Amino acid sequence: MNAIKLYHFPTSGHSHRAQLMLSLLGLESEIHLVDLANGAQKSAEFLALNAFGQVPVIDDNGTIVADSTAILVYLAKTYDASGKWLPADADGAAQVQRWLSVASGQINNGPARARLITVFGAGFDPRDTIDRAHAVLRVMDTHLTGRQFLAANHATIADVAAYSYIAHAPEGNVSLEGYPNVRAWLARIEGLEGFVPMPATKAGLVV
Repeated sequence: MNAIKLYHFPTSGHSHRAQLMLSLLGLESEIHLVDLANGAQKSAEFLALNAFGQVPVIDDNGTIVADSTAILVYLAKTYDASGKWLPADADGAAQVQRWLSVASGQINNGPARARLITVFGAGFDPRDTIDRAHAVLRVMDTHLTGRQFLAANHATIADVAAYSYIAHAPEGNVSLEGYPNVRAWLARIEGLEGFVPMPATKAGLVV
């Protein structure tokens, strides 16, 4: 089988989700850099893969999947024989879906957006965005009391979806100091076999 092509930008947390999942599953990948800074995502070639002009996209031997959470679902359903990364039972699947929605909603509108301001110069309101980031971090820290992972007693794609922007929240001037359960959860993700980090930037808080 050929390597799975990953259309990727190194400091995109959305891209990192896909890269991390591929590595955690031990899948061979072929990285194709999409130069967002120079508008490569708007090229006709890339828009043929994802009409929204966003990374990541994977090409699994002709099966094209765009959107980071969709990619996580696809990879888990296709390559995880254990069924742990995406439980098949109704309750387990629902618990994972809840946190996929949080990753696309509250995390995207909080920690991810705060980082867009400092790293990429996005024009969002920093105070409002940082407040949103701390709101979701408070919920996560409470939820992780007595838990090791977000949706089950083991890592799932919910943890992969949430990890990247929470881990890099300080780059958006969002301190993780007051969230010990979140920090312990991040360390557990980083301790998983196959973990690969997302490159850090020099933006935001000194940590």
